[in-house]
Amino acid sequence: MAFIELENVQKRYKMGEVTITAVDGVDFSIDQGDFAVVVGASGAGKTTVLNLLGGMDTSDGGKILVDGKDISKYNRKMLTEYRRFDIGFVFQFYNLVQNLTAVENVELASQISKNPLDAEMVLDLVGLSERANNFPSQLSGGEQQRVAIARAIAKNPKLLLCDEPTGALDYQTGKNILKLLHDTSRERGVTVVVITHNAALTAMADKVIRMKNGKVREFYVNENPVPVERIEW
Repeated sequence: MAFIELENVQKRYKMGEVTITAVDGVDFSIDQGDFAVVVGASGAGKTTVLNLLGGMDTSDGGKILVDGKDISKYNRKMLTEYRRFDIGFVFQFYNLVQNLTAVENVELASQISKNPLDAEMVLDLVGLSERANNFPSQLSGGEQQRVAIARAIAKNPKLLLCDEPTGALDYQTGKNILKLLHDTSRERGVTVVVITHNAALTAMADKVIRMKNGKVREFYVNENPVPVERIEW
């Protein structure tokens, strides 16, 4: 059985008199330890899918199975626990607490997890052990994003969800961040789902989900993923 399975998932939003269908009968599956890329233009429905997978939003129909559990049936309290214990989030903007050091930002995640990893060990993993006592304002954009990834990994999550994680970074720094996420999937067996509008990134994925107008237009398995170092965009 796949680690993630979406079956005929739907999500609608009401905007005054108008109902907008953001996700319209989406199906796909992702295996444990996969590095999956959800790609599509703005408004394709990919962020809605991420929010549904992460328990930040609830679906209007269909099934969302994660690790054998149907989270679409969860109530608010169950979703809060699911987000807290099972999911690591990485966003385009780093969402670091400005008056805490890098290591304190990472420790924040450890405090709300059942089985956290050591904050200093994870900072070392992302190549920032020397910056542990720096505040976010003393770090570059790429370093701040690495702290954000370390914070997500420190929770020891089952699933790492990344929404345009390189969107605010320059080309080379973005590549370094993608390599870090890919290594996390490979070395730690964490299932990683990356949302992006950059179609070039599909070459490095195990699974590719191409979305348009709230539907999956293409889903395929990549037999020979290309290392991110060899991808140009």
